[in-house]
Amino acid sequence: MPPIRLGLVGVGKIARDQHFPAIAATEGIELAAVASRSASLEEVPSFASQSEMLAGAEIDAVALCTPPQVRHELALEALKAGKHVILEKPPGATLSEMDDLVAAAKAEGVSLFATWHSRFSPAVEPATEWLSARRAKKVRIVWKEDVRRWHPGQDWIWEPGGLGVFDPGINALSIATAILPQPFFLTKAALTFPENRQAPIAADLAFTDATGVDFTAEFDWRQEGPQTWDITIETDDGGRLALSEGGKKLILNDQPTVDAPDAEYRGIYAHFVDLVGSQRSDVDVSPLRHVADAFMLGHRQITEPFFDDGGKA
Repeated sequence: MPPIRLGLVGVGKIARDQHFPAIAATEGIELAAVASRSASLEEVPSFASQSEMLAGAEIDAVALCTPPQVRHELALEALKAGKHVILEKPPGATLSEMDDLVAAAKAEGVSLFATWHSRFSPAVEPATEWLSARRAKKVRIVWKEDVRRWHPGQDWIWEPGGLGVFDPGINALSIATAILPQPFFLTKAALTFPENRQAPIAADLAFTDATGVDFTAEFDWRQEGPQTWDITIETDDGGRLALSEGGKKLILNDQPTVDAPDAEYRGIYAHFVDLVGSQRSDVDVSPLRHVADAFMLGHRQITEPFFDDGGKA
């Protein structure tokens, strides 16, 4: 079977740091074209828009690495052109638009993949297996990083639909929804907004489930120095699970179990190749639903203005 010819839209930091190396390292797929208003590649045909790429390049699939606010229109165009589509996380700006894309993919007979790259971290699958026979009693998520370090100059993340601190926080929720055997739901949220921004810079969340699990999550985008991406879980049989470094390391009952390098995006593309080959889609919106619930239920509090350069204007 010939490799999937992929056109990628949005040649930014995440595409260069993660997508391009992962595509090159994955069997069954190859980068055939890119589309960007402000960047190009020497190695493949480059276009100023997705529409031009669809008309001028021989491709089978499209990967969308644009901000989520514009992703629905682009995804729908690609699906209606008969292309398989892979969506960088978060898959879209709203839940309703995701329903529309799922219906379009089904109607066109193509694959749609809403990616959650953190689910492909090396410790997630063994954590899921270990928890499958246990009940979680207490869950603690602490996800704190420096927005200036990871998203320099990306103003779209502060606009409606950009998610703010939930852009990284949704990674933690994608892991939690994968590894916990029981579905959970939000009970309380406090969202902290800079006075000059439309999206939160911090969030404190409380969840529970049908068994009454004690579940809290702390997200913050103001952490300098060492970054924190930790999930700890205590179970009803006295067990303890600790995921750290975003899912690269796993400790079970104080015993180191997994310590492996990052291969998240290679996992994404390998799964996409399998989806296309088996004519399936994979669209789980549960992490995005929890974020939507937080905006619906959250108490809004205001903090000092945020400026990307650390200044006052």
